[in-house]
Amino acid sequence: MRDLLFLCHRLPYPPNKGEKIRAFHALQYLRQHFRIHLGSFIDHDDDGDYADQLATQCASSCLVRMPPHWARLSGLSALLRDEALSLPYFRHAALQRWVSKTLDERRIGVCLAYTGPMAQYVPFSTRHGPLWRVLDLVDVDSEKWHGYADNKQWPLSGLYRREGRLLLEFERKAAAEFDRVLLVSPAEAELFKRRAPESADKVDYYCNGVDSAYFSPKSLHPSPFAGARAIVFTGAMDYEPNIDAVSWFTERVMPALRSQHAELEFHIVGSRPAAQVRDLQRMPGIHVSGTVPDVRPYLQHAALVVAPLRVARGVQNKVLEAMAMQKIVIASRQALEGITATHGDEVICANGGAEFISAICRQLHAPDARIGMAARQRILSDYRWSHNLQRLGRVLGVEALEPLVQTEVERAP
Repeated sequence: MRDLLFLCHRLPYPPNKGEKIRAFHALQYLRQHFRIHLGSFIDHDDDGDYADQLATQCASSCLVRMPPHWARLSGLSALLRDEALSLPYFRHAALQRWVSKTLDERRIGVCLAYTGPMAQYVPFSTRHGPLWRVLDLVDVDSEKWHGYADNKQWPLSGLYRREGRLLLEFERKAAAEFDRVLLVSPAEAELFKRRAPESADKVDYYCNGVDSAYFSPKSLHPSPFAGARAIVFTGAMDYEPNIDAVSWFTERVMPALRSQHAELEFHIVGSRPAAQVRDLQRMPGIHVSGTVPDVRPYLQHAALVVAPLRVARGVQNKVLEAMAMQKIVIASRQALEGITATHGDEVICANGGAEFISAICRQLHAPDARIGMAARQRILSDYRWSHNLQRLGRVLGVEALEPLVQTEVERAP
């Protein structure tokens, strides 16, 4: 086996949010072909519980604890320079020393930097020779900041536009320096080619997958809803696009729905709900779960699953997981970008309050079970980790591309 340096901006375990799900499955796949040297940050105490277990899977590791408040203060230093806030946020001297020492002591010829800010740790070459450098941007993060700006008032709008502009400059510079750049979908790859045309020839993608055995309609779970009809949203609830989505849906859609279906409840399911999200419970029929050990009971017993995101990039794992559970998903155009599902047959696309209200009322009155069944088939067809990760393998020089056991491994490392 060859050695590979894998740099990840957050600990790739547990796989409980989009960016960590992709990193987790990439790590499990790459362990089959490389000796892994993992450098990553631990930014929540809960994740620290898994650090020692994850380290045993690697040839070496440097897992740096980074309190979020300290990282935010470090990020503010960028305001004094012409630099994106995201870069000093993920800049740490201890990790840089470990990267330099590891590349100096080990004959490592391949590096995967996961997300843009980790590119700042990777040199052009080592004393052992050239370094094949691959950058997995996942999505065009700079574009997301412009989306934030469109939904905020000054001065936040100005700060977000600054971040989008400076981050795109960094993304373009990193893409020009790396050997290959990967994104999460064909649509996201095409967008980055337009934003960084000078690097278009080195841009590719590999799609996410879903653990379709874990997220299966065949697994039976007790209902968490005490007999109520529930609409469900899942996601990390300290994440700005999710906060915006559930706030908008609660205020603009739920009152009209409850005027026709008084028994209807909206369940917001996800970890670390922000104060703004918890405050939504003041409205009738709104429930905020906080962290749950398993989202599948909420998905399985939901009347409908919604993803009303107004700012979204890449591929929404929350949508893929609900589709795998054979649910009817009603989602915004932004939430469906990058997902190869046929609108109207496998998912329902709705934009604006009126369309969401109309689509939800139709499905509450006469649910079309064929949509959920077709959604599940789309997942089995297009979103298998074992197949999709082979695109990553090709870019990293994996020679043996025989069919592999699907990397839908157990939820503990």
